[in-house]
Amino acid sequence: MRILFFLYFLVVPTLVFSQVDSREEEPKRSFSDRLKGANDKDKDTAKVASIDLYRFITLERDTTYLDTSLTIQREYSHNYLRRDLFGLLAFPNEGQPYNTLQYSLTDYSPYPEFGFKGKQFNFLEANQIRYSSVATPVTELFFKSTLGRGHSVDSFFTLNLAPNLNFSIAYKGLRSEGKYINQFTTTGSFRFTSSYHTLSKRYLLNAHFVSQDALNEENGGITTVEDFESENPDFENRQRLQVFLTDAESFIRAKRIFVDHAFRVNPTEGDNNLYVMHQLNYENKFFEYYQPTLLSAVGTQAVQRFGDAIVTSELKDQTRYNKMYNKAALKYENRTLGEFQFFIDDFRSNYYYSRILIRDDAENPSTTPTISTKVIPSTLSRNINSVGGQYEYQKNKWHGKFLLSRSITNQSLSNLDAKLDYNLNDDFQFVFGYQNLNKLPNDNYNLYQSNYVGYNWSNDFKNEKINVISGDAVTPWFEASLELSTLTDHLYFENVATDELQQIVTPNQYSGTINYLSLKLNKEITFGKFALNNTVLYQKVDQQDAILNVPELVTRNTLYFTNYFFKRALFLQAGITLNYFTNYFANDYNPVIGEFFIQNKKEIGNYPNLDFFINAKIQRTRIYIKAEHFNAAYTGNNYYSAPNNPYRDMTIRFGLIWNFFN
Repeated sequence: MRILFFLYFLVVPTLVFSQVDSREEEPKRSFSDRLKGANDKDKDTAKVASIDLYRFITLERDTTYLDTSLTIQREYSHNYLRRDLFGLLAFPNEGQPYNTLQYSLTDYSPYPEFGFKGKQFNFLEANQIRYSSVATPVTELFFKSTLGRGHSVDSFFTLNLAPNLNFSIAYKGLRSEGKYINQFTTTGSFRFTSSYHTLSKRYLLNAHFVSQDALNEENGGITTVEDFESENPDFENRQRLQVFLTDAESFIRAKRIFVDHAFRVNPTEGDNNLYVMHQLNYENKFFEYYQPTLLSAVGTQAVQRFGDAIVTSELKDQTRYNKMYNKAALKYENRTLGEFQFFIDDFRSNYYYSRILIRDDAENPSTTPTISTKVIPSTLSRNINSVGGQYEYQKNKWHGKFLLSRSITNQSLSNLDAKLDYNLNDDFQFVFGYQNLNKLPNDNYNLYQSNYVGYNWSNDFKNEKINVISGDAVTPWFEASLELSTLTDHLYFENVATDELQQIVTPNQYSGTINYLSLKLNKEITFGKFALNNTVLYQKVDQQDAILNVPELVTRNTLYFTNYFFKRALFLQAGITLNYFTNYFANDYNPVIGEFFIQNKKEIGNYPNLDFFINAKIQRTRIYIKAEHFNAAYTGNNYYSAPNNPYRDMTIRFGLIWNFFN
């Protein structure tokens, strides 16, 4: 809060004293002149900024413009994550994890990461931050009601103090009670960005600071799915359904300082330019799992849900992580040949605990077992250096980017990434991509410590090998995306407990090869003021064992109506959306490690999910009202997000997005 107040008092005086009062500049006119409008000032000669002067730019220099329209894509992205959720399956409460229906949504990086991926769906990575350049100050306010008591908000403000200097500040927050026992969620995300370039654009700078956190009460799912599926009126109040955990919670926090800047060696920009570039990324992360009561009640039976523990109560596991990444590059730019970049980087990370564990494990259990001592270290440190090159070419209808990097230290790490765009015209665009990745495992696969006995490991897994071929096409008839992936030495989590009421989740590596195919098609059909927007995803996995599990078919179909009313003062959008996916063995979620794990006991899917929405736009305000899953009471209680986590019941939610700018 002190940071927010400081920035508030820093920005407000700037706004107050930097604005010119137009009343002071307007010359005095006589009463008759004002009546007649004879003064030339009656003509509106004020300069009006065009929409292309309100730009939002990514680290890769992709530019979008301020958009206050109300489209079907805006309806799809009006949610907590502020993006289209096709391919993701939400958990019962906002701010909880999302199960993955579409595996091709996964992004790959050769560097090891912190892990705990199930807890970070709402976290923004460095390449997801957008930098602004605006002609006048811009504010955006986002609001949406949640499940139970609470709200979801996202406030954003940006201004240019000068044409070459921009600042933005934003805060995203969530509080949601949920409908089940021990499901309260609260999250926060503070973002501050700055962009600067000299008037000659010889020096350019993008920088940001991000602080993100998420606190979740963890109930581990319902204990008896029969009570939920029975449709017994006694359980319509979801608080009456028994859950595994009644007082557990998890917390994750991440902070990042990021700087990306470049300096042109030649004083004036010409056909040949030489740049010196540097990028810095410093992050620290923290994960904690806290469970005061260790025994779970399943009916009248007491169960150790996560196995034996070395404490009897007040269990608390804490994992810490920090990373420092530096990249230095030299770029040569030729207006005809393209851009050639050569770089060297330095990646250093520490993943650590406050103790060293020594375990006595029984080997070959028999009448005379032998005992071996296993040490679980307190720290996993990385020090990786890589060199690489990148070539980017853009001319006429072609745009290509090719990157190759390889480690020069002891770790084996490499990345070949190629992307080629061809824009024939406004109606036809094509994108081709290929990636060959030799990826180090995330740190939580190789090291984890817990007060639960079964959740302690120290591994030395092989690198994952990933090959991806992708293609995208935009045509007047349809939009299509195709991906073919080959995964070797794939890492995953699995439940090794023999008791069906227990979860003892550990990492494993699949020695075979997994082939994955996905084809997604999108087509909107319009007839008058009505439209039918269709998105269909087909997936196929070729593997010897059920390791990578996805539904074969996922579809979303929206029938909606749009029209203007009240002399075009109101734009209305109303419709129904059907979401559906076929049966599959969905991954389950484990709160101790904040990760999803494979299972083959329960299939979910094969149920329709219908949403009814009415949205309106008045000037720059968009209003959203939705009855989510309104068919829940009529199609049976067979809807799940994970084997023990039912999907959301019918609920009515509303929200808005309000933009302010001149």
